[in-house]
Parts: sequence; C-alpha cells; structure tokens
Amino acid sequence: MNPAIPVSGAQADSLQSSSELYTKNILGPSWFELYDLRAEGSAGNPLPPVQVGPAQSPYVIASNEEFTMSVKVRFNQSPLTALLMCLGTEVKINFHYEGFGGNAVEIDLSETITTEKDKYEYIVSITTTPDAAGLNAGLFELAATAQVGPGQNECAQHVFGYGYIQEFLLQVYQAI
Repeated sequence: MNPAIPVSGAQADSLQSSSELYTKNILGPSWFELYDLRAEGSAGNPLPPVQVGPAQSPYVIASNEEFTMSVKVRFNQSPLTALLMCLGTEVKINFHYEGFGGNAVEIDLSETITTEKDKYEYIVSITTTPDAAGLNAGLFELAATAQVGPGQNECAQHVFGYGYIQEFLLQVYQAI
C-alpha cells in the first residue's frame, strides 16, 4: 500500500501514482537551418544569334555586373522559438568569398535582419557588384555563416546559436 502524499513539506521524491507528470522541457528545443545558398548575376541571357553557352551562366559574372547572394533561414516552431522571434532576435549572415588562384582575394560581406513575431522563415540577401565588393577577376568558393542573437530586447542579449553552409563556385571576369 502506498503511503499518502505529504500535505506539507518537500515534494515527494518518488512517483505516487501513474497519473503524475513532470515537464523537464517546458519550452521545447529551438533550432534553425540554413539552406538554398545562392549567388546569381543579373545579365540574363544574350539575344539570339549571340550565345554564350546555350544560356549564360548566373555563376559567371562581369566585374561591373550586379549580383545577389542569398541564403534562407528556417526556424522550428516551438514555444521557445516563438518567444525568440517575438523578442526581435538579430540574425547576422556573413557571406564568405574565398579566392582561388594567383591574385583572387578573400572577403566577407554581411547582412543582418531582425526576426518578427510569428515569422519562422527568412531570406537574407545582399546585392552588389564585384567591383564594389572588392572582388577581382578570379574563381571564388562561396559559403555563409549565421549568428543568431543577440536581440533588440534587453532580455535577449545572448548569442543563441551559429550555423554554416557551403559551397559553390562563382567566377568573376574583368568587364570590358
């Protein structure tokens, strides 16, 4: 026979019935993923009869051609994540350009967004030209890192997580 649950004092240290429930993870896990890393030039396809391939590659761009680099960030929808989104958490994406060959440079460009209530998916992008970004002619491997946090709220002043995604190649040629 089970003894009675104490009326006063510390909580019982053992299970008293099969209907008791103790929650050890009240807010649930919070996580995010990076996906769909892209860099695309803006020149478009040449008009016939001039052809570059069957179509111009968005990954081969002129030094004065505008291009966009972007990555998508998706958060899960736990109560803790909902709180972080509502608090206005900053998500900083560093876009990395690692040069291959002789004089190709290595640079980082960054963009920061702020999360919004009830929004769990974001596209973070930066648009520039290789000349403006300091990318010289050459071949570049592209990657992105993410820093989630801190937030704009005084109660959210911590970095909550980091992420990394790689890789594809981008070629820059000197514009005439």
